[in-house]
Amino acid sequence: MPNTKPVGVAYSDPELSGATIDNSPIGATTPNTIVGTTVYSALEIGYSAGAQGSVTQATSKSTGVTLNKSSGQITMNGAALAAGTTVLFTLTNSVLSAKDVLIVNVGSGGTSGAYWPYVANVGAGSAVIGVYNNTAGSLSEAIVINYAVIHSA
Repeated sequence: MPNTKPVGVAYSDPELSGATIDNSPIGATTPNTIVGTTVYSALEIGYSAGAQGSVTQATSKSTGVTLNKSSGQITMNGAALAAGTTVLFTLTNSVLSAKDVLIVNVGSGGTSGAYWPYVANVGAGSAVIGVYNNTAGSLSEAIVINYAVIHSA
């Protein structure tokens, strides 16, 4: 029967002992894989600095970008986006699979609440991201879209 205690609590499972996995400290620089039905964190769950990156759109808000990282920031081009319209662009990303979940949000660089980012679709190696201008006027801001991939087996 799997343990349901949070990490950091003593376990009787032979693979887990106190605050170690396979004799390696949890949170050490050596990556460890945790397999369980429930995993808790007292503070945060996320990606290391090596799994993060950034990219900037070159010529327009519809220009595709490539960033082969599990999380990152996409600085969109500062071209105008008309009121009440959507622009789509492709994120090419070799870590994406068709079963993954891609989460996006506006990180910075624009009028608060003006842009609604969303994921139109996810496939193996790429995703289409949409950004809607939710205002009554045209906006020309180089907003930053944050993204994170929830990987699925």
